Amino acid sequence: MWEQVQEAVSYIKTKTNFNPEYGVILGSGLGSFTDDIQIEFTLPYSEIPNFPVSTVQGHKGALVLGTIGNKKVVAMQGRFHFYEGYSMQVVTFPVRVMKFLGVEKLIVSNASGGVNPNYNVGDVVLINDHVNMMPEHPLRGKNDERFGPRFVNMSEAYSKKMIAKAKEIAQKLNIEVKDGVYLGLQGPTFETLAEYKMVKNIGADCVGMSTVPEVIVARHMGMETFGLSVITDMGDEDNIETISHDEVLHAAKSAEPKVRILIKELILEY
Repeated sequence: MWEQVQEAVSYIKTKTNFNPEYGVILGSGLGSFTDDIQIEFTLPYSEIPNFPVSTVQGHKGALVLGTIGNKKVVAMQGRFHFYEGYSMQVVTFPVRVMKFLGVEKLIVSNASGGVNPNYNVGDVVLINDHVNMMPEHPLRGKNDERFGPRFVNMSEAYSKKMIAKAKEIAQKLNIEVKDGVYLGLQGPTFETLAEYKMVKNIGADCVGMSTVPEVIVARHMGMETFGLSVITDMGDEDNIETISHDEVLHAAKSAEPKVRILIKELILEY
């Protein structure tokens, strides 16, 4: 994989001569964040050597490079999921590429189902930890020390300093945020009521089908990570029957202005 990553990095650098400090992965319905970037380059995934292509509605499929204030940023409009049929190495390939472009701080966003009774649809949750229940691990197999250590310390998967700064910004902007534990499942089915109950009993507050592999790989390479989740549905008896992907996209879209300003200000201030 080392050679494939370096080939992609070399192509992007040749095309852009750009060294971003921040990487941003945009989840379902959250792709408009790129409107906040002074865009200098846009590269379709299909042009980048060894890059997979997003197949899910609500994920555009391009790498956007530019600035927010004086900070250089690379953003993924659309991510890759294990349920699309990709291996975990392919799902997390762009995170590897970001690291070797120069990224030291990774921000990930997603849409998730809430099981915490204090949550409501449209809430923005700052992820303070995760539970990995994906059926495959992105670091399984022979470890390449050029990327990172064999055994990765996950005691601070999500940067406490970045969470504290985001809370400070949210308070200043009068944006209500919650915090909680995100649980990653494979998908693509939405959870059954029994599965939602399991998620809650395990100690998680929300559940989704992404983010966990990307954060594991980012931490493998020593990147500082920050994650936030938009609650797009509630996994309880009263709401479970109505959930569809269109509704998820609609709920994420309605919360997007809050997510956009939080990410933008975090990049500017941190």
